[in-house]
Amino acid sequence: MKIIRYLTRAGQAQYASEQPGSSALIIEGDIFGEYHVTSRRAEVVKLLAPVVPAQLICIGLNYRRHAEETKAKIPDFPVVFFKNVAALQHPGEPIRIPTHLASHEVDFECELAVVIGKTCKNVSRARALEHVLGYTCGNDVSARDWQRQFGGGQWCRGKSFDTFAPLGPRLVTAGEIPHPNALRLATRVNDETLQDWSTSDMIFDVPTLIEFLSGSTTLPAGTVIFTGTPHGVGMARTPPRWLRPGDTVTVTIEAIGELTNPVMLEDA
Repeated sequence: MKIIRYLTRAGQAQYASEQPGSSALIIEGDIFGEYHVTSRRAEVVKLLAPVVPAQLICIGLNYRRHAEETKAKIPDFPVVFFKNVAALQHPGEPIRIPTHLASHEVDFECELAVVIGKTCKNVSRARALEHVLGYTCGNDVSARDWQRQFGGGQWCRGKSFDTFAPLGPRLVTAGEIPHPNALRLATRVNDETLQDWSTSDMIFDVPTLIEFLSGSTTLPAGTVIFTGTPHGVGMARTPPRWLRPGDTVTVTIEAIGELTNPVMLEDA
């Protein structure tokens, strides 16, 4: 099933199931519990990020080619950091380059985002995918100057500015993507494809990540895991390719779709 979250004419957030022919049917209930698809058509006024994350857990250096391009050692364990959940951004809404706490090195990172469907802890790798509600496109937007120079050695500051976590446009339930590590993913900035690779290049695949992150740790339903980005990021290019006002960034993942966001400056 392909699930969207949208605003109604009354300004309420609602879930719906996408149908062939660009229509959608209203979902009643809790997508993290009991729910059903009705026969009533949804009037989608505005498309929203498909979930409001309970938490945003991110994995760094999880593609072999990306580790190579950044001249980083292949990690022995997943590299974990967090994004502020307030960094969430909707499809079609702008990525805003910070001006108050200014950044001049804002980068793109296409990522497969995994949505945990039921609260779990100490999950085995063999049963990890049983706890996945579905998958969506993510863009781990990163202020590299704050990540590398001004963040006190931590990545969270450079990763957590407002609008730095676009998600969408839909959530594809796990049953439609039985092999999350066999998907093509790409980033296009304007008309130029800058990342184009496969989730098969992950150092730690999706089941391994869930097993690791849930070890001695509760993952609430609604946890979103950004699983890392492939090579081709802006900071690794010569010269670096930073996002600029007027750009349009599109993340594409096979079997999920396209997540597009324009780039603007933060409002004064």
